[in-house]
Amino acid sequence: MSVEAGQRAEEKTIFGHPRGIITLFMTEMWERFSFYGLRAILFFFLVATVAGGGLGLPKTTATAVVGVYGALVYLLALPGGWIADRVLGARRAVLAGGSVIMLGHICMAVPIEGSTLVWLGLALIVAGTGLLKPNISTMVGRLYPEGDNARRDAGFSIFYLGINLGAFAAPYVVSNLDERWHLGFGAAAVGMAFGLAQYVIGGRHLRGVGDEPGHRLTPEEGRRFGALAVTGLATAALAIGLWAISGTLTVDRFTVALTVLTILIPVGYFAYILLGSHNLTSGERSKMKAYIWLFAAAAVFWMIYDLAPTVLNDFAATRTDLSLFGHSITAATTQSFNPLLILIFVPIFAGLWVRLGDRVGAAQKFAAGLFMIGVSFVVMAFAAHLAQFGKISVWWLFLVYLIQVFGELSLSPVGLSVTTELAPHAFRSQMLGVWFLSFAVGDAIGGQTARLLQYMSQPAYFATLAAIAVIAAVVLLGFSHRLRVLMGEVRAS
Repeated sequence: MSVEAGQRAEEKTIFGHPRGIITLFMTEMWERFSFYGLRAILFFFLVATVAGGGLGLPKTTATAVVGVYGALVYLLALPGGWIADRVLGARRAVLAGGSVIMLGHICMAVPIEGSTLVWLGLALIVAGTGLLKPNISTMVGRLYPEGDNARRDAGFSIFYLGINLGAFAAPYVVSNLDERWHLGFGAAAVGMAFGLAQYVIGGRHLRGVGDEPGHRLTPEEGRRFGALAVTGLATAALAIGLWAISGTLTVDRFTVALTVLTILIPVGYFAYILLGSHNLTSGERSKMKAYIWLFAAAAVFWMIYDLAPTVLNDFAATRTDLSLFGHSITAATTQSFNPLLILIFVPIFAGLWVRLGDRVGAAQKFAAGLFMIGVSFVVMAFAAHLAQFGKISVWWLFLVYLIQVFGELSLSPVGLSVTTELAPHAFRSQMLGVWFLSFAVGDAIGGQTARLLQYMSQPAYFATLAAIAVIAAVVLLGFSHRLRVLMGEVRAS
């Protein structure tokens, strides 16, 4: 028996999986509990009056803040993965990230007047999530030996369950603290503390996974990286400081600047891939051109989908009768609808794509996702019209989230798969991070769309975004054959 086989034979398993999967499952579940708990009440905290314990921001500004907050979480996943791969190792990166997240929630939980600790807390949560989120997924994959694809796929399904359990429970728990905002933020901190505690205690089951960086920096590279990081941070701090001194810096303008930066990063990255001297083959170049179309489609999808914690949350609070099965729920509890529906429909859609096989390409699935998200906002436009005459049933929002979940399951898992498939060889390890940039672009732009509500009614706003999604779906469907040719799925006719 080989050494590796002996190790496999001695490996302690649970339901046929390495015991470390439970450690990572629980860590991710509690991290998502803290993330979605904050996300469910953040908009309401930002718009609440100062007397009511909030920051008293206009709704449009609060929506933009939540949008760029979500965008920065996804943007920092790229450097977070790089730091783990070159400096810390995935295991220490997850521990450091979780600790920083917890500190961020603690900052927000301190009940003092002023917004300084709030902004510091959000910045810490963004930085910590950027460290934790990409690296814990990497560790799940490394628990399984090469070639053990079936168990690895099943392991990721278990891990995905943890994500949605945390996302399902958090809005209900946190939002039922009677609008005591800092208590809600404290609950998110406690959730992350639970996750960290069991991560440390269960660390022995990880069997050394992620202990060392994959490509550790040399001392010279480390010095160059340190100098570059210090220079970059100092430059950013100086620019923001000068902006503040000028008297023109506002929260609103800062969110706009971050939105522009978020858009420019993927534009620059795609230009770097296609125009740089990377010796791409003609096939790789063709696939990247097709991928840019899919990336743009995904950004449109997330632009609408991630309005759930802001525009839809506000609609739930102001225009909806929140009676459900004879009991009154909080507006933020409606944020639990989405993860619940995902848990129900994931296996159904997984079976559907297997049955359809290669008859339906990635572009067509993306078009279906865009069409669904558009239809969901057609429903929202109709619901908003009815709400002008009195509060409407919460089941309208349930229907909207149901349609959106159908769209997500048509686009999101396919996006992960096609990103891996179309990645040039020289960029294979980086492309999943690029996929998450589509979330960042969509979140940032979506946060700015609420400004339209200053110039149009709610029904018109929802109808406008629905039209954008449906038109994008039609265009993508019209070019689907051409995209399949670029992707190498079919020959040019």
